[in-house]
Amino acid sequence: MISKVNLAEKFSLFEDLWHPRVVGELNDSYVKLAKLSGEFVWHQHADEDEMFFVIKGTLLIRLRDRDITLEKGEFVVIPKGVEHFPIAKEEVYVLLLEPKSTLHTGDVVTERTVTTIDWV
Repeated sequence: MISKVNLAEKFSLFEDLWHPRVVGELNDSYVKLAKLSGEFVWHQHADEDEMFFVIKGTLLIRLRDRDITLEKGEFVVIPKGVEHFPIAKEEVYVLLLEPKSTLHTGDVVTERTVTTIDWV
């Protein structure tokens, strides 16, 4: 069934941080939403590219050789194999587009690693 997705409504359905929620599927990828605040972990995805699109706030993505700052309405694609470290000084809302096989924390397992796929 084809249906529209209201991002504000979907973001209102959860409060926890760094726990992506699936809101759609596109071919072999998921469209996910997440709320971020604070620092995440250094990680990489060996086989998948990952897109971060900022809906609200400012997201800093630290790379080993430079930093990328994303403002509302901007996105970046982190290529597979590139280590990255997301940082949100204040709460940030992001839309993620990534293959269904993408593990939340890539090659690193921490207490923040999400192992279940939750839909909203």
